[in-house]
Amino acid sequence: MSGPSHDKSLYRERDIVPIKRALLSVSDKTGLVELASALANAGVEIVSTGSTAQTIRDAGYPVTDVAAMTGSPEMLDGRVKTLHPSVHAGLLADLRLESHEQQLADFDIEPFELVVVNLYPFVETVASGAESNDVVEQIDIGGPSMVRAAAKNHPNVAVVVSPGSYGEIIEAVKSGGTSLVQRRALAAAAFSHTASYDTAVAGWFTDAVEGFGSSLTIQGELSHVLRYGENSHQEAALYLRAGGQGIAQATQLHGKEMSFNNFTDADAAVRAAYDFAEPAVAVIKHANPCGIAVAKPKASDPIASAHRRAHDTDPVSAYGGVIAANRTVTLGMAEAVKEIFTEVIVAPGFEDDALALLQTKKNLRILQLPEGFALEPLEAKQISGGLLVQQSDRFDPEANITEGWELVSGDAADDTTLADLAFAWKACRSVKSNAILLAKSGAAVGVGMGQVNRVDSCELAVKRAGDRAAGSVAASDAFFPFADGLEILLKGGVKAVVQPGGSVRDDEVIAAAKAAGVTMYFSGERHFFH
Repeated sequence: MSGPSHDKSLYRERDIVPIKRALLSVSDKTGLVELASALANAGVEIVSTGSTAQTIRDAGYPVTDVAAMTGSPEMLDGRVKTLHPSVHAGLLADLRLESHEQQLADFDIEPFELVVVNLYPFVETVASGAESNDVVEQIDIGGPSMVRAAAKNHPNVAVVVSPGSYGEIIEAVKSGGTSLVQRRALAAAAFSHTASYDTAVAGWFTDAVEGFGSSLTIQGELSHVLRYGENSHQEAALYLRAGGQGIAQATQLHGKEMSFNNFTDADAAVRAAYDFAEPAVAVIKHANPCGIAVAKPKASDPIASAHRRAHDTDPVSAYGGVIAANRTVTLGMAEAVKEIFTEVIVAPGFEDDALALLQTKKNLRILQLPEGFALEPLEAKQISGGLLVQQSDRFDPEANITEGWELVSGDAADDTTLADLAFAWKACRSVKSNAILLAKSGAAVGVGMGQVNRVDSCELAVKRAGDRAAGSVAASDAFFPFADGLEILLKGGVKAVVQPGGSVRDDEVIAAAKAAGVTMYFSGERHFFH
């Protein structure tokens, strides 16, 4: 079904449109009085609703209530205010057409040349943990209708959805009106705004549905264009998802502009560090942990302890890496980081003296996570022609992850060894498959990652651990298809292993572990990370 069409010859040219009448209805009152002042002083008639009208009136500027204009009072606790022909005909009349101009005259309706609307704070209400009924009341109906109507009619109407655009409107009022190019750009921003808003609303409803919804909409607002993408010949940009509280919303406190690879590595680092309830630090290089550790028990400066131990996993690979901490960075940690070439450090906070010290490193990018930071419950991966969506593979930092493990070889691990196995199992999740991670005393000592067979990963982990492999524990993100990978770990001196199990040759692998007198657990689940 298509809308009405008109002969092109009927349209009159219209570029600069003077602003004579404006409709203002905003939830965010930032800059409202300044805008109203500029409009009123230019002789613009201001029409407004509810608290917006009251704010303008209290500031001493003339304003007409929508209800007075329509002859219909607000109804249903404000659910119906602007849904009226006197409003929408004034927004949608295409004054390039004489017939539209005549119909307005017939119904005694005046057109609008400016609409300033921002929507109810739906995202903020959801984020506050409000009850369902309160959230529903923040689903704006009239606001999006006015925004979309004005944006559709951009040849005649300028629509503004952000206080950030008030300045250009004030200048346009002074210079004689808005241009067509300007109105078209404002319309694009307006439709993007309502699309993002609708996406947030749809997402809230979808979250309440079991499983996956019948459709998926991912909406992002352009934050800025990056210098380049994964490589210098690729263009790239950062978009922010409505309501997001992740690495994309982090505040940069210092350093060069974040690159595409900086963002991906920082995200991987944060995911790794936040798997742990204890103070933890992850050092990431090319999306893989080259170091990960929790604080030594009873350490006087826990986060500095975790960083030192994570760095010691592989000091060579840590050069030029990305560091994430799940606690506030202390001066002690900052002093150690200052001596290491690091691309990015990200944390929930920084002590004042720690931040001052780190800021002496000219090129170090310092990111502070947003308040309320949370890992995403779902993740999407683009493939040609579609998207793959899955629940994020996460550990509950407070859960006892060893509960339900099956002992298949050797003696039950003592508390210290079991704690190391639990640490290794969590840390292994953040390593690209095939993944083998060796750990000792709550710190990784050797990591084998991204290999096309598990034998190579085992060899790499043992090689990187060196003498530290003796007496360590090992975690494998998936089962050993043969005993050969396990045998490499055993020769390296590994004393206990956790792996998912499930291979058709589990008996062969178990037999090798028993022959070596090594403790081995089956976790019953794997943690591939591609």
